[in-house]
Amino acid sequence: MGKILGIGLWVCIVTLGAVYGSIYLATAPAGPSEEDAKKAALELIRGEPITIPVIGGGDVTGYFLTRISFMMDKEKVKGQTLPTTELMTDQLFTLLVGNKMVDIGNVSSFDVNDFREKIKTEMNARLGEGMVDQVLIEQLDYVSKEAARKSADGGSRPMETTTVVEGEKLDEQPASSGH
Repeated sequence: MGKILGIGLWVCIVTLGAVYGSIYLATAPAGPSEEDAKKAALELIRGEPITIPVIGGGDVTGYFLTRISFMMDKEKVKGQTLPTTELMTDQLFTLLVGNKMVDIGNVSSFDVNDFREKIKTEMNARLGEGMVDQVLIEQLDYVSKEAARKSADGGSRPMETTTVVEGEKLDEQPASSGH
């Protein structure tokens, strides 16, 4: 009789443990995670393709072909009185023209993270702190002045470019001006 009572008690304890474990594992987290909440507060603002001249020795030596987009705070973008995309393009052009961004002879030494951080810092300084959360580089190529000239003169081959950064692929969405 003692064995049967012990087995019955054992079965009850195992059953209660299994039920408790399954309920604990099946319940959803208390709320959205901090990262999900942060992503929900951000909006993708697509940048325009821009061509930035590289100046060396008082002359244009080539061009950077770039398209940079931003993950920005939705609420702060709504408060902008000017079109966000045009503001970003102007700020990027101001920031990057004439800067020695990349040593074309040694593209592998280019620090992408430092470049992104510099753009983010400068954009937030102009647009307002916390406006830009992430900088997304879709394209960053270099074209020499000679290659651009050959292509413009009707060369049969495609224009020779040097890829500085392999761009990030973004979902094709229409550019938002934040209004």
